[in-house]
Amino acid sequence: MRRSTLFLLFLIFYGSTFARGRELTYRWFYLGTNLLVGENVDRAIKVMERAAKAGYNGVLLADYKFNILDRMPERYFQNAKRVKRKAEELNLDIIPAVMPIGYSNGLLAHNPNLAEGLPVRDAPFIVKNGSADILPDPQTKLNNGDFEEVAGNRFLGWAFQDGIGRSTFADRSIVYAGRISLRMERIGEADPSHGLCRLSQEVKVKPFRYYHISAWIKSEGFETPDRVRILVLDPKGRSLNYADLNVRPTQEWKEHHIVFNSLDNYKVRIYIGVWGGRGGKLWWDNVKLEEIGLVNVLRRKGCPLIVKGEDGTVYEEGRDFEPVRDERLGVVPWPGEFEVYHKPPKIKLTPNSRIKEGQKLLVSFYHPVIIYGGQVAVCLSEPEVYDLLEDQVKRVNELFHPKGFMMSHDELRVANWCKLCLSRRMTPGELLADNVRRCIGIIRKVNPTARIFVWSDMFDPYHNAHDNYYLVNGDLSESWSGLTKDVTIVNWYFKARERNLPWFARRGHKQILAGYYDSPRLYTPLWIRDAERLGVGGSVIGVMYTTWRHNYSDLERFAEAVWGR
Repeated sequence: MRRSTLFLLFLIFYGSTFARGRELTYRWFYLGTNLLVGENVDRAIKVMERAAKAGYNGVLLADYKFNILDRMPERYFQNAKRVKRKAEELNLDIIPAVMPIGYSNGLLAHNPNLAEGLPVRDAPFIVKNGSADILPDPQTKLNNGDFEEVAGNRFLGWAFQDGIGRSTFADRSIVYAGRISLRMERIGEADPSHGLCRLSQEVKVKPFRYYHISAWIKSEGFETPDRVRILVLDPKGRSLNYADLNVRPTQEWKEHHIVFNSLDNYKVRIYIGVWGGRGGKLWWDNVKLEEIGLVNVLRRKGCPLIVKGEDGTVYEEGRDFEPVRDERLGVVPWPGEFEVYHKPPKIKLTPNSRIKEGQKLLVSFYHPVIIYGGQVAVCLSEPEVYDLLEDQVKRVNELFHPKGFMMSHDELRVANWCKLCLSRRMTPGELLADNVRRCIGIIRKVNPTARIFVWSDMFDPYHNAHDNYYLVNGDLSESWSGLTKDVTIVNWYFKARERNLPWFARRGHKQILAGYYDSPRLYTPLWIRDAERLGVGGSVIGVMYTTWRHNYSDLERFAEAVWGR
């Protein structure tokens, strides 16, 4: 009796979803892989076979190598053909992901100077022994960064300290240098609600200057190493840096780095510590702040390098100083990847330079921003970017002859800072609208019959298409004006479904719901029913099993819940 009742409730709850699910044009799953590796192809084929059996009819195929097909050996193309043949056999459409606008490292593997750059303006350099390097501002300093000045467990010079004597301690037995280090432990006990364990202080800076913070960190059984951060906030609370520190649960003393651009600020607040900590131990020592020079300096017309004297004389590259280039820009550990910090190049004078020994220079330049684990955004205005995008689409089209393409516009976190972008006098939203309009045109040119899909977030005013988004300079509103109505939105923001489902539908877009997201809670049936309740069910023409962790354990369960396979 109980089993029959449960089954009846199951049918009532899911019945309408099953009926709706069977009508879905697109029943996809996401597959991120590296087809250069044969074992990955074997795994991909096994997932494809399971998916086809469960009723899926398409795979959104993402491979970093799509950005650099011109560099791939023959075995890559043979592996790709294996996947293509299997997809045809299983009646699975391959939809390749192209045009990485946001996570642009693959494009930048061709030319790292195409990264969007933040400006450094009139940074003081001093000439010594035939080379010019940064002349740091003595007013910019971190108080008690070596943690030697204490009163009990309180570290002097730091304006704020969490958990004094409960989660933050002066340690005299384990140090990197000097007599005392900062130890953090029992964070979850001291703050069970939030796991906060931080120190902070306010520091004076100069506007549009480039700064580096280094810290020596040691850990022992630390349970939340990904929550260890150095955070720099402007007076309005906007973060000026986002790079991960990559601390390990257990490690010996290791130096970690972040950099930031002060933008238009005269002071910033620096935090070190843990957000969401639990157990284990963490030590800090020798935290230093310094102004830096040409780390990851970008060299393109849209990011000019200007070297001038205090009297306004502009010096010429090649005549007064040797060509400037950061040899480590975007190539460590391989092309397309960027180091947060390394020793910067200097400006080397030519034999007949007009610049004199001991002279003070004012140097302006641009640098990229590394977000979280290495994300770097491409410039939206440089013509070479569009040449690379067209070349990519042509090569991918030749490889798969797909029925559609997925434009990978996603989480564009840095935009509209370089001279070229600003010269266009457009908002970031208008720049992105122009970009996606041109991307659509490229796909139409290469494959006129291909369907075009795009992630939702950068065109959703209830998600990321708004003002004050990360380090985007201005408002991303109106980015959606570049989308033609025949572009299908792959909507991945379930939380805002009450607003964004009708919003995209009113604009004439069909939608695919990118569900799962490695959550054991299968919320996609609710998403579909809510679309019906909101009167926009007809705009939802597909769903996708979306995993970022290569987790296909719920592939069949997802299908069962959505279309009842």
